[in-house]
Order: sequence, then structure tokens, then C-alpha cells
Amino acid sequence: MGQVDKRTLEKFEREAKEMNRESWYLSWALDTNDEERDKGKTVETGRAFFETEKKRFTLLDAPGHRCFVSNMISGAAQADVGILVISARKGEFETGFDRGGQTREHALLAKTAGVKHLVVLINKMDDPSVNWDKKRYEDVCSRLLPFLKQSGFRSSDLKFMPVSGMTGANLKEQMDPAVCPWYTGIPFLPYLDELPSFKEDSTKKPFRLSIVEKYKDMGTIVMGKVCSGAVFKNNNLVIMPNKTTIQVTDIYLDDEESDIADTGDNVKLKLKNIEEEDVSAGFVLCSPDNLCRIADRSWPSSTSSNCATSSPPASTVSCTSTPL
Repeated sequence: MGQVDKRTLEKFEREAKEMNRESWYLSWALDTNDEERDKGKTVETGRAFFETEKKRFTLLDAPGHRCFVSNMISGAAQADVGILVISARKGEFETGFDRGGQTREHALLAKTAGVKHLVVLINKMDDPSVNWDKKRYEDVCSRLLPFLKQSGFRSSDLKFMPVSGMTGANLKEQMDPAVCPWYTGIPFLPYLDELPSFKEDSTKKPFRLSIVEKYKDMGTIVMGKVCSGAVFKNNNLVIMPNKTTIQVTDIYLDDEESDIADTGDNVKLKLKNIEEEDVSAGFVLCSPDNLCRIADRSWPSSTSSNCATSSPPASTVSCTSTPL
């Protein structure tokens, strides 16, 4: 897709080779911290963006390892379209799907998190054990389809495609008939471009943003997806459940400053009048004149606790699109 230049890839390859991790260097574009690069596993949800002729996409690279399922859920809950990447290599698909692997759990969690449309990329079709074999592709698809339907996806919500992430086959350009004569469908990126916008027109509703991450950087930064409403720079909001009034001093969309964020946007907000340690994932930013409800739960010991609940989120996993 041209988002990572050749010099950067060469740098990743050189550094990975120094760590005896040369086969992992391509993943370093989104696996940016030392823990992820040392273990070869995505730990946190990576973020990037790319543009096509029609849309701008925010890419959320969710972890796949069972130890980081909670981070996978937080990433999945922010997206509009799920991209489930399946290995066609013999033995790898079976390990992920049949032998207590994560394929089933991730598909089910994606649906539970609100994903309504799922693109299933059958990757590594160029592997010597597969070699673009149509029977292998159809076997993988036939085993996945019943489970995905059972998980709640309709046939119209699913799209299967054979690809090669290593060579880029069928990602951006039409499949070469000399490589794979039996697939004549649309490539991956043009397919995403043709999908309708999943953003809901709810900018006139009360503002809601469920915080998924927070950190300190010359102020308190929170991240999340705008579930409803819109926010402008210097707006005052209330963070629930502690009912602290804060001011939004800066808005970032894909690390670019903006004056507004509306429904469906994945954003970073810099907040004033609150410290980073006073914010937790799961807190909700609300319009001052329309706060989200507080749920009171009574326990057998007659004690109670409060937690914030937001209004139902807009249809939201691995990438979110915004029309240009």
C-alpha cells in the first residue's frame, strides 16, 4: 500500500537480524515497542492509517495471542469492519481452528464487540504447501463458514478472499491469472473502497466517548471512539463516573490535529483539569447537559458500587473508514 517506505523496511530488517528475528521484520511496522519485537507477539492494539481514492482508513492491529485477549477486545470494539486473517499453510489453520486455537474465540468476540461486516483473508496462499491450490482454499472456507454463521454473521456480511501478504497478491491489484487462474473476484483494497460508510448520523445526539486507553504527554491524553454526538476544541465535557468537568484542549485524528471529532471517529483528546491517574479505561466522556446513567448494583452484603455505562455504541474492528 506504499505506507512504509523502502528505507524504513530495510532498517526494520537490519535491526531484526541483529536480534535474530529476521523473519519478523515486517510486523515491526505496527509492533513498535520492545516487548512486542522481542516476543514476536502483538501486545497492544497498533494504530496506523492509509488512504485510497475514496476513503481514509484507520487500521487497528489487534493482538492475536490468548494472553492479550482483553487488548484484542478493546481494539475490536472501536472498528466498523473486521479483517480476520487466516493462514492457509497446512497445519497452521488446523492449529488455530481445531486445536483450541484463537480463531474461533476471536471471531466470536468480534461479533460480540459489534462487528457487523467481516472480511476473511485466506493468507499465505503462496506457501509451498498450498501453492494457490483451489481445493485448500475451498476447504478452509467451508470449515469457517458454518462457524461464522453460528456466531451470528449472515452470509451477506461475510467476504472470503485468497491473498498473500508477503507478495501482496490480491491486496491492491487484480490477481494475476498466471498465479491463480481460478479467482477472478475484486481485490481486497478495492473491495473495502466499495463498502458503504458505516458512520451513523448522530452528531445531534448527546456526546459519548468510551475511553479505551489513556496516557500522559504534556497533559492527559485519552483515546477511544466517538459513539454519538460531536466535540470541538475547547468544549467542556464531564467524565463519568467521577463527574469531573474537563476541557478538551486538542483533538487528534490519526495523529493529525483537528477542530472537530464526530460520530464514528477514532480520536485522541487532550484534556485539561484532570490528572492521568484519575482516568481509567471504561470511563465515559459525556455532554455536560446529558450525562450517561449510573448503574447501582446491590450486593448481598448490602453494599453498593457505581459504574458508568454509555449509550449503545455505533456499529463498530480491525479498520474504520471515513469517506474523503
